[in-house]
Amino acid sequence: MVRQFRYYLVTLNLPEVAVRFRAAVRHTVSIIAAAPPDGSALSFHEAAASDSSHMGVTGFEAIRIYYLLDEDTLRVIRILHGKRDVKRILNGEVRG
Repeated sequence: MVRQFRYYLVTLNLPEVAVRFRAAVRHTVSIIAAAPPDGSALSFHEAAASDSSHMGVTGFEAIRIYYLLDEDTLRVIRILHGKRDVKRILNGEVRG
């Protein structure tokens, strides 16, 4: 989230978009936490990641929040743009 926020703020010089992005991430996480959607399940080789799901950030749908749900705990693994090598990145995150 910080990298994307900084990209909008510093690289593109779009402070309004940066602030809107940060608010959208917070809003989307609160939606997931309040009533976890079915989300799109991801398939990984690691068993720990097999229950991972993702949801687009409201208003920034190309950017996805990847998370794990465990009973009453929401663990945000990463927030990534869909053009990234998501599978490789998340396999490293969940394993670590």
